[in-house]
Amino acid sequence: MTAALTAATLSTGTAAHASGTGTATDAAARAATDTGLKVGAGRAAIAIPASLLPLDGFTTVHDDLQVRILLLENGARRVALTVLDLTSISAEAITAVRAIITKAAGVASADIVVTVTHTFSAPHVQAASSSTGAAQYIEQIKQATTSAVTTAVGGLTAARVGYGTGTCDVNVNRDVLTADGWWLGTGEAGSSDKSVGVTRFDDLDGNPIAVLMNYNVQSSVMMESVMADGSLPISADLAGAAARHVENQYDSAVGFFLVGSCGDQAPAFRAKRYTIDKDKKWSQVDAQDAGWLLLTVQGERLGTEVVRVSESIRTTAGSGSSPVRFVTDSVTVNTMASGHPTGPTTSYDFTPSGTADVPIWVLQVGDGVFVGVSPELSTDTARGIKEHSPFPHTAVMSMLEGGAKNMAEARSYARITYEAMDSSYAQGAAETVAAKIGTMLDALRA
Repeated sequence: MTAALTAATLSTGTAAHASGTGTATDAAARAATDTGLKVGAGRAAIAIPASLLPLDGFTTVHDDLQVRILLLENGARRVALTVLDLTSISAEAITAVRAIITKAAGVASADIVVTVTHTFSAPHVQAASSSTGAAQYIEQIKQATTSAVTTAVGGLTAARVGYGTGTCDVNVNRDVLTADGWWLGTGEAGSSDKSVGVTRFDDLDGNPIAVLMNYNVQSSVMMESVMADGSLPISADLAGAAARHVENQYDSAVGFFLVGSCGDQAPAFRAKRYTIDKDKKWSQVDAQDAGWLLLTVQGERLGTEVVRVSESIRTTAGSGSSPVRFVTDSVTVNTMASGHPTGPTTSYDFTPSGTADVPIWVLQVGDGVFVGVSPELSTDTARGIKEHSPFPHTAVMSMLEGGAKNMAEARSYARITYEAMDSSYAQGAAETVAAKIGTMLDALRA
């Protein structure tokens, strides 16, 4: 049964944007905006001391994982977007994160969106009861959340918002045809959305508060790559590298990576990569330490395009006709037994065996909308959502609420791809979810 629709609507105050400084019109615009949209952003590193290592197989820290928090306020209500540099996050840890944000920022638990960047070079967040190390890891995540939200609350200020779109070629379809069926690799001819959506929030003086990027790729450049000395490093990977590049360009702004349709998308160049020979046989090769250059270059390339687009954006104040709304709903889909694919095959049982409700989150800010689900969506699903969206700027996100396994499109089931075998959702689930999202977006735009 579809869950009841809930919405937090935050109507922005009417404001006119005038050029020049010190004029009565400027003062009026600032006063009006002060009663409208306010934004605050904060980030903090998840400290992983040497005493915690090894943790989930990881033995060293290459670059810090981060917690980033964006607060949106209108009147007496606030919405929080929380992005963590993790592969996934447990329900237990999400509850703890929400409690911290609610206490520090006064955001209702239901108005807190939690997502991850889906870096594969981060320890999984296990139950605190599973081990002393797991419990300490969660404590470090909680401490970083406390620091990030405190900064975001302290920086809340009247804000303007703007949107832009660029193109960056650092992702590639990972489905390739081998002699034994479809498997993982570099599928140059496959579907791949190279667009990167950029959202910029400024204070009233035009200083960036936050820059959000929505891009379609897994952060897996260094996934499972073992260094020459035998170490397995922790890293925020591609998402972290791109966000750091953005933050280095804007002294006080926080860069947010919002993972898009990542189910069938990998970085174009990976340290531990799949190769296909002339006979369509597959194998893996590990570049080890040389992989860090691949990460640096691709993160810089994506970050550079985000900054280029950001610099072209002219943020504007909100108005009564451009509200901020947060809406949640769910839709029921068919499910099946989740597989654990280890290689290509030409036969697989995709018979549905049950049903599940798939939650959907939609955050509207003016003419832009952010829509997301827990499963990893594929390119064609996300592209269809964006093409049919009534909003001029639509970001489609995967990995919300801790993330879930793949939700492949129909073609993946026909081909028997990794995404289809790795899924617990039956064929047709992605199309059902996309249709529901379309209905929700139409209702918001009406």
